[in-house]
Amino acid sequence: MYLRISNDCVVLKSEIIGIFDMDNTTVSRQGRDFLPRAERGGGLIYTADELPKSYVVTEHDGETRVYLSSLSSKVLQSRAKSAELLA
Repeated sequence: MYLRISNDCVVLKSEIIGIFDMDNTTVSRQGRDFLPRAERGGGLIYTADELPKSYVVTEHDGETRVYLSSLSSKVLQSRAKSAELLA
């Protein structure tokens, strides 16, 4: 199953490590350091031009990718759960 995280981007649900709220996770020092580190490593992917509200961390073949999404983490989590019900 796939999860649509923006108009032009979908990710495999089996590869999702977590869905995180941008405001809540960037309060701590570790949270603030995570996204710049992902960007330096080439694993940060912008999925929309709007201000990101959440990010989705995935792993595929040992490679971590972080997708910034303009959708809230609650919306993405709700989509993920409803897709499970359909499967």
